[in-house]
Amino acid sequence: MTAQKSMNPKQRVAVHAANLVEVDMVVGLGTGSTANLFIEALAERNRDEQLNLTVVSSSAISAVKAEQAGLNVTAIDTLNHIDMYVDGADEVTPDLTLLKGRGQDLVREKLLASAADQFYVLVDEGKLVEQIGDKFPIPVEVMPEAWKLVLGELKKQGGHGELRLNAGGDNVAVTAHGSLVLDMHFEHVDSLELTMMLDTIPGVVEHGIFSELATAVFIGGEQEVEEHWR
Repeated sequence: MTAQKSMNPKQRVAVHAANLVEVDMVVGLGTGSTANLFIEALAERNRDEQLNLTVVSSSAISAVKAEQAGLNVTAIDTLNHIDMYVDGADEVTPDLTLLKGRGQDLVREKLLASAADQFYVLVDEGKLVEQIGDKFPIPVEVMPEAWKLVLGELKKQGGHGELRLNAGGDNVAVTAHGSLVLDMHFEHVDSLELTMMLDTIPGVVEHGIFSELATAVFIGGEQEVEEHWR
């Protein structure tokens, strides 16, 4: 495995999480640069130690990466339990509330995070915030035909935002679930209160606030990994 002294913080935290995986586990794989490093570290351990792992991915791109690394990838609908889910986050508050969803796989990410016995979040210090929404808008995934109605309701609740466009800016962004995304800002709203509000609006498929789901957050530093447990 990568020599500790040559690791950057993302590599260090990915290896740290991979070392928690045990024989015969079902492991959920996140999506993104840190999740990719975790997949690499996990595949290396699986080869070296014959862990007999089964993995399930939050996205097609992570599934391809895992297959190429030699991991046994299964479909989510074949599982009745998940031992561990490992993913990154865009923001983390002191009470371990997360903001996710800058990518396009929010529904599967929250499904895996909710279903797993353990949900480990891998970040660096730059992802730590005092309140959700400090650095990024809150993604609200919506039914395509309902986006204007949902946006109108969110504005009534004090939010402001807009429909997310694709990378080229010439069309709307479509999630892996086939939904559209509203990127929303709210002023001085508690994340738990915001979660409860978003959970009750018809037309909202999912949103990027992950409350009371993280088992632990691992923060990668230049020399070590700091652990914050719920």
